[in-house]
Amino acid sequence: MEWEQINISEDFVPGTTLKGPDEQSYHIVVSDGEILCIEQQHPWRPLNQDEWRWCGLEPLASHYLGHIGSKAIFAEEVDSDAEEPQGYIFDTLWSFLTSVDQPIFYLIGRAKQLVEWHKHHKYCGACGAITSTEPTDRSRKCDACSISFYPRLSPSIIVLVYRDEEILLAKNAATRANFYSTLAGFVEPGESIEETVHREVFEEVGVKVKNLRYFSSQSWPFPNSLMLGFHAEYDSGEITIQEEEIADAKWFHYSDLPNKPAMMSISGWLIADHIKRLEG
Repeated sequence: MEWEQINISEDFVPGTTLKGPDEQSYHIVVSDGEILCIEQQHPWRPLNQDEWRWCGLEPLASHYLGHIGSKAIFAEEVDSDAEEPQGYIFDTLWSFLTSVDQPIFYLIGRAKQLVEWHKHHKYCGACGAITSTEPTDRSRKCDACSISFYPRLSPSIIVLVYRDEEILLAKNAATRANFYSTLAGFVEPGESIEETVHREVFEEVGVKVKNLRYFSSQSWPFPNSLMLGFHAEYDSGEITIQEEEIADAKWFHYSDLPNKPAMMSISGWLIADHIKRLEG
């Protein structure tokens, strides 16, 4: 099966251990957080086995991601100072956000996150001893004190707050982009997801919400988030922004929204779903 014929959502089967020889394979090459691309190849595709073998890059580590049909697919970790082979170019993960289909973006994000996890967990954070890859799951284990280290995953919430036909949107203080988005934040230890929604909304914009409704989730590899999306109805309070986090926050009528997030993000999905419900 050629790459162009593949449906990642249906054909990709994730795995942690390669159980047989990989006579044919795909390779996602990662260097210093960037992804190797074949020049003039649009849309992007991973390297096939021959391209990987002859591109001249030496892997520091190879990570089995799973199978696509009969072909294994790997994330290849190469030196952060590796030079681009002739005919290839490294590009940031952000560049793939709107240039490839969503399932492929998730696959590339998976490769990048696993490479970075492996890179940062070669040694035990408790005793400093070398860790080794476990054969049965996606983890590394300290050979000295037996602590296991799993890929980093940071659960977070993202919530659309509404009041009648208005939507509360905010501009992040840390971004240069001129767009407004839904509110988001990371889960604190000991919190439920619902408690996080209430806390984050009140901390960032000073209002209280009610009638939380779970919407959907999204893997968001910037850097290692799992976004859990909610709709929440306004309850009380006036907007008071947390200036360290929020540059501006306002109520907008759903028919007159400012620049908003792309539909590749769960924030865009939340907004589109709410408008659909209002107009339906």
